[in-house]
Amino acid sequence: MLKIGLVAIILFSVGVVGAAYKYGFILNPSPVDPPKEKSILEFTMKDIDGNDVKMDKYKGKVLLIVNTASKCGLTPQYEGLQALYDKYKDKDFVILGFPANNFMGQEPGTEKEIKEFCTLNYKVTFPMFAKVSVKGTDQHPFYTFLTNKESNPGFEGDISWNFEKFITDKDGKIISRFSPKTKPDDAKLVEVIENALKTEKPKDEKTEK
Repeated sequence: MLKIGLVAIILFSVGVVGAAYKYGFILNPSPVDPPKEKSILEFTMKDIDGNDVKMDKYKGKVLLIVNTASKCGLTPQYEGLQALYDKYKDKDFVILGFPANNFMGQEPGTEKEIKEFCTLNYKVTFPMFAKVSVKGTDQHPFYTFLTNKESNPGFEGDISWNFEKFITDKDGKIISRFSPKTKPDDAKLVEVIENALKTEKPKDEKTEK
C-alpha cells in the first residue's frame, strides 16, 4: 500500500513538473540564436485556414502583431482589437492575430474552433493565423525574431502572457511593444499607430490597399 502511494506521488509530481515546464513556470528557455530572416516580411506563415501567407504582402502597412487566447482573462481584448481594426483598416493598418497555447493552456482548441470562437463571439475580421508557440524551446522562428535581442534590439525579451502587442512601421520594422494588459484603445498605443500611418509607403510598394 505504501509503495502504491509512493508511486502515485511520484507520478503526480512528474505531471506537475511537466505542466509547469510546458506552460513556462519553470525553465523552458526560448532559442538563443536569432532566425535567418532579417525582417518579419521575409517569413511565410500559415493562416488559420492552413494557407501559406507571405508576410511581404503587408509591406506598406502598419501592423499590430498580437498573440491571442480564447480562455484568458484578457480574451475580451478581441473586442477592442476589432474596433481598432475597423477604425484604421482603410488607412493601411492591419492586425495579425497569432493564437498560442503557451500560458496555462488557455488556447487549447483547433484552428477551426478558434476561428469559430472569434467570429461568433467578437465578429473578428482581421487576419488570424495558425497556432504557434511564442516562447520556450519550441518557439516559432517568427516569435524568436520578435523577442531576440539580435533581430529585434530594443524590444527583445520573452512574451510574458497572452495579448502582448508589437507594432511595425510600413517597412515591417518593429517600432513599439506593449504589455498584455495594455488595452487596444490605450492612448499611447493609438498614438504610435497614428504616427506610423502618417509616414509614406515604401517607394517599391506593390501590394494592394
